[in-house]
Amino acid sequence: MNGFPHWNKAETIMDYLPNLPTFLAFAAATLLLAATPGPDMTLSISRALKDGRAAGLAVLVGTNIGCGVHTMLVAFGISALIIASPTAFLILKTGGAAYLFWLAVQAIRYGSSFKVETGADEPKRSLTSTIWTGMVVNLLNPKVIIFFMTFLPQFVSANDPHVTGKLLVLGLSFIVVSLPVTLGVVLAADRLSGWLQRNPGIVRGIDYTFAAVFSLFAVKILFTQAR
Repeated sequence: MNGFPHWNKAETIMDYLPNLPTFLAFAAATLLLAATPGPDMTLSISRALKDGRAAGLAVLVGTNIGCGVHTMLVAFGISALIIASPTAFLILKTGGAAYLFWLAVQAIRYGSSFKVETGADEPKRSLTSTIWTGMVVNLLNPKVIIFFMTFLPQFVSANDPHVTGKLLVLGLSFIVVSLPVTLGVVLAADRLSGWLQRNPGIVRGIDYTFAAVFSLFAVKILFTQAR
């Protein structure tokens, strides 16, 4: 194994797919995260309100490109780390568990920040510029970087010979599974933004759900890291 997914006659595509329980858990967490108000959602709604639906979709294209880049970095970086030092991977996962606990505490203490600025007096941006903005916001958000580093690896085993391929599949699945929610956000931007801001209790409920799910993930990491 050299850190990159490779194919031989004895392998099938099934070797790179997570088992059904793992995928269902991953999909459930992904849907919850996609529905949680954050910088990507705020940016897509703001641009959709100001510049129209196409601009909101352009932000979505940019943020998904960013997620793809994060997936590549995690897949090949984590694989190299596992090959170089299983102990280092153990330390990473322990740190990841601590970070997930921190996210849970932050969600309860401060809640989601959701404030849409329409910027009616600002000039309209091109779709290319909007895609670029969405990608840069996603790529330069340290929380997204750390999130991908802690979220994807918990759904694979450190001794899995197909770990790189599985991480790539999970990253792609993250984009695909979240797409109905993120598309829905853009297509219903006007109603959704007003509804979220008029119903802080709903957003607060998402915060508590978010905190509970990530606490469970953190516990899972701590109990599975020594395999």
